[in-house]
Amino acid sequence: MLDEVPRDQGAIPPPRLSRGPRFGLGREGGRSTAIALASTVVVFTALGLAVVNAPGWPEVQRSFLNGENFARSAPGIVAKFEVNIRLFLIAEGLILAWGLVLAVLRSLPGPAFFPVRLLATIYVDVLRALPGVLVIYILGFGVPGLDIEGVPKDRFFWAVVALTLLYSAYVSEVYRAGIESVHPSQSAAARSLGLSQAQTLRHVVVPQAVRRVIPPLLNDFIGLQKDTVLVSFLGVVEIFRQSQIREAATFNYTPYLVTALVFLVVTIPLARFTDWLLARERDRRYAAAVGARSGAARRGRMLGFRS
Repeated sequence: MLDEVPRDQGAIPPPRLSRGPRFGLGREGGRSTAIALASTVVVFTALGLAVVNAPGWPEVQRSFLNGENFARSAPGIVAKFEVNIRLFLIAEGLILAWGLVLAVLRSLPGPAFFPVRLLATIYVDVLRALPGVLVIYILGFGVPGLDIEGVPKDRFFWAVVALTLLYSAYVSEVYRAGIESVHPSQSAAARSLGLSQAQTLRHVVVPQAVRRVIPPLLNDFIGLQKDTVLVSFLGVVEIFRQSQIREAATFNYTPYLVTALVFLVVTIPLARFTDWLLARERDRRYAAAVGARSGAARRGRMLGFRS
């Protein structure tokens, strides 16, 4: 008779994940695969038939699916995506830095820092409450309109500033959630070793918080990549503005389809990468928790407290 394998008392069950049908080998895997494929074919066939049989389908096809217009418009539109990439990369670096500063300011303890916390909170609340287009309009047209000597009037510059101010408010909340997720015992241990409050934040709290919020930050930057098209309202000729120019010249909406496809190609892989990072972080925490409980159980057995 085989010996029974001992199990740790109070072992942490693995996380229950919803991964859809169980594809793979064996009878169950083959059956699930067949059902998934059949249901997918039925659903998409029904949707396709509903669209192509709609009364306005011929007009929509001419307006949005003109192959000749697509081929002529695509090179110029894709080339202008370089402006969106530059805008995104510059703004992203500024957002990461300024958002972290805001989060640290809102996390400073003590009554002496109340005015600092209040100003940071007002900034975050106001920028999160205002529509992005409104902020872009005010900064892009209002500030240069003051004609203050030395103030830049370049619209690309103010597009970067507007996106930085907008998204730093959201990113600061992500950072702050990460800071608050660090257990207070970490700060207490650092202070007991003689570190100041600033040193504790810099060397203990902030590094742990940043590692924890990388996946949520990627979600915000997916939104930032898409919102770069909002700067077209300032007259910056980027991918969406170029689509508008092509649409006005041809009286056809196919250029917008080109723009949509470009964003799909860029955004979907980034979204899947974000999901992978979230799953990896979840598995890492689960493995660490199981390892800690298993280690405690082994120590208990060595001391004679567990069977």
